[in-house]
Amino acid sequence: MGATSGLLRGGTAVAGAPVSTPDYSEAVEAALGKLDLEAKARLLAGQDMWSLPALPEIGLGSLVMSDGPIGVRGVRWTAEDPSIALPSPTALAATWDPELARRAGTLLAQEARRKGVHVLLAPTVNLHRSPLGGRHFECYSEDPYLTGEIASGYVDGVQGGGVGTTVKHFVANDAETDRFTVDNVVAPRPLRELYLAPFEAIVENAHPWGIMSAYNQVNGTTMTEHRYLQNEVLRGEWGFDGFIVSDWMAARSTVGDILGGLDVAMPGPRTVYGDALAAAVRKGDVDESVVDDAVRNVLRLAARVGLLDGVPGAVPEPPAALDGQALAREVARRAFVLVRNEDGALPADPARVRKVALSGAAARDARVLGGGSATVFPERVVSPLDGLAAALPEGALTYAVGADPSDELAPADQGFELRAVCRDAEGNVLGTGSLPSGQVQWIGDDLPAGVTHETLHSIEVTGTFTPRESGEHSFGTRGIGAFVLSVGGRALWEGAESMSDAADPFEAFFGAPAERGRVRLTEGEPVEVSLLHTVHKMPDAPLTAVMFSLTHLGPQRDADELIAEAVEAARDAELAVVVVATTDRVESEGFDRHDLRLPGRQDDLVRAVAAVNPRTVVVVNSGSPVELPWREEVAAVLLSWFPGQEGGAALADVLLGHEEPGGRLPTTWPAVLDDAPVTEVRPSEGQLPYAEGLFIGYRAYDRAGVAPAYPFGHGLGYTTWEYESLEVTPALAKVRVRNTGPRDGRETVQIYLAPVADPVERPRRWLAGFASVAAAAGDSTEVEIPLRGRAFEVWDEAEGAWTFVPGQYEVRACVSLTDARLSATLEV
Repeated sequence: MGATSGLLRGGTAVAGAPVSTPDYSEAVEAALGKLDLEAKARLLAGQDMWSLPALPEIGLGSLVMSDGPIGVRGVRWTAEDPSIALPSPTALAATWDPELARRAGTLLAQEARRKGVHVLLAPTVNLHRSPLGGRHFECYSEDPYLTGEIASGYVDGVQGGGVGTTVKHFVANDAETDRFTVDNVVAPRPLRELYLAPFEAIVENAHPWGIMSAYNQVNGTTMTEHRYLQNEVLRGEWGFDGFIVSDWMAARSTVGDILGGLDVAMPGPRTVYGDALAAAVRKGDVDESVVDDAVRNVLRLAARVGLLDGVPGAVPEPPAALDGQALAREVARRAFVLVRNEDGALPADPARVRKVALSGAAARDARVLGGGSATVFPERVVSPLDGLAAALPEGALTYAVGADPSDELAPADQGFELRAVCRDAEGNVLGTGSLPSGQVQWIGDDLPAGVTHETLHSIEVTGTFTPRESGEHSFGTRGIGAFVLSVGGRALWEGAESMSDAADPFEAFFGAPAERGRVRLTEGEPVEVSLLHTVHKMPDAPLTAVMFSLTHLGPQRDADELIAEAVEAARDAELAVVVVATTDRVESEGFDRHDLRLPGRQDDLVRAVAAVNPRTVVVVNSGSPVELPWREEVAAVLLSWFPGQEGGAALADVLLGHEEPGGRLPTTWPAVLDDAPVTEVRPSEGQLPYAEGLFIGYRAYDRAGVAPAYPFGHGLGYTTWEYESLEVTPALAKVRVRNTGPRDGRETVQIYLAPVADPVERPRRWLAGFASVAAAAGDSTEVEIPLRGRAFEVWDEAEGAWTFVPGQYEVRACVSLTDARLSATLEV
């Protein structure tokens, strides 16, 4: 990670450095020598959903892992131990600031230590190969260099707090369709220059303590068994000395996985390691020395996180505590990307704005995170409605729903206070637990105290619902098994849902909910709700789990009436703010997108409001690109991503000019899906060829000659900048910029290389360096941005090695990919 690619003030870099870990070889060998084959094999297998077993005979504690891209959930699906929810990884990448990512990582290490977690299952550094990738909100960028820099900062921060990371998903796990089995066919050159590149940079710059192996195959070999990529490339060429853990349920072959370089098979207690691995050694299929190597990697990790008695951890004293709410708010506003701002519509002057008309269902119920394994339960969520109401004078803000992106039932949330009561077959209460929503998702040992899967027979989700609106409310279920649904003391539905042999169990548990009945309710009047579920046990399931949902949908009003109400409120307002959003049925883990359209009547709402108010600002609450067909009809467009728990407060900061929107696009934003050069994310006959080769993201748009809605690196601020000078050498670009606007601000200086006459096939231009600089109004600052030697190299498939490409390169100092301010020719 380049020293000047962090935050700079007046030309002085402020950046973290990788944790320098002690040499634990002696302690590791001593511990290893005390273990028999059974203990070694057991250590490499998860003992439950989230941990490895303790081995008291060598003073080894149980190593605990947790999901952690935006927050640390811990080992239970509960809101009883809330977590800070930071903005999504795409938002973090939009800051273009590895130092800010390092601080975010430090905060997450602080959260992990508080929750007894030793290793975070993050960061996700797969690329935005296609805008249809359903999990792109959890990845950083389409560009491997930007991805590697931001993720290196994140890893530095987490490990600087004494907590391990597992950089994932190694490798080419860039879409969700058939992710367990798909064979991604990638030529050696794009594999090296694009998909492996972030992992290589992170290993070199941040020295991660873990890597997670992906579900998918690459060129015919399942990644957990990929001896070439895991042993020869990752460990051999790059010198990675951490542990390799499988994605959950990705390990399928005892011999294939251990010989392929996989150290730990998760989750437990049923894995391909443990007894099966010991038996393979005794049979002669695996040499015990291979098992010893894997155990060494796990023991080294345990020593680093302080789990080996008598051995000090790599970070004995944690860093100074950070304010989680304040940092979440800072990251959010630094991530917001202002892509359009006609006639200085933003910032709004709070002293002159008497009425702000806010509309959009997502303004009231903000989508602050992307879901799936990244889900956490924050103590509070500040919606755009909350944030603006707190920032504006009383009476200045009006709110209208305008349009709701979802017209289907979802797990019970707003207005519900729920608990789960667990009973055995005789009806005796085994235990109770609070629920963050109507969704029950207990996997492995994640059960309320006193409850076991063996004794659990039924679960009653019970509590109250206080409606926010009067009218007909729909209730339903999602999941497999028998249900009795009651509202207001009367049974609404009783029945069972079965699963056919051909059904996808994930779809059954997380797919479309079924409506079971409707009840007319009155705003503000609580009613009792209950969903009794008889547990459906699947003895052959790879995981023991209880998953089902109580679902709800509020009264559905006429869509035209809702839009008309928003229009009337916006007609005489000084500022109209419309929040549009995706839903968890549009983008989340486990599936890819079919299109880039906003769901529901949100496009109609924007057009109708913009038609009556020329100062209409649209806030786009999505984790990845969506089509914005009205973008030229509104005054301003602000991309908020999934902004984390403080998103609404950060939005008020930015809209009212207290802070500047600091983000720049980490991914190209297409005008329409048809313009996107890479759209194939669904395999054919089990294979997904990466036929585009090197040309994804902006590289592909350049090659196709297509102009997107907004280019890579684009983003507007509240001041102006003059690029005064550019000096270049083969190792460095020195840029001086001046803040020529009326207020303090921040600029992201981007350096691109463009070969003048290219002797090899390469993109037209590519990102080679960047720096985030701050300056007061009227001041100038100079920044030095290193140019890596790798930026001038290509992977030679014939030689199987990196090859330097000499010649003339145009070095461009840019505001974005397509907005070059200065250039210089460099001969290398």
